[in-house]
Amino acid sequence: MSKQDLITNIANAAGITKRAAGSALEAMTGMITKELKKGSSVTITGFGTFRVSKRAARMGVNPRNPTQKISIPAMKVPSFKAGKTLKDAVR
Repeated sequence: MSKQDLITNIANAAGITKRAAGSALEAMTGMITKELKKGSSVTITGFGTFRVSKRAARMGVNPRNPTQKISIPAMKVPSFKAGKTLKDAVR
């Protein structure tokens, strides 16, 4: 499902315009991004939790030259943990 498909479905389900649904979706993703940048987690009850995970530094292999080792630095990455309601719906 693309972003446009999601906006269309939100508009139809909520009985609002596509412009309003698009604005709501942009506001939601913007707020989640803002909170993750601060290091906070965002929990949507029944859906899941967005949080920041730390990935440790490690050694990797250059795909263009498999004999060459490269150092991959430590970094923070976004992650999502599905909530019980979402897990049960998918199962």
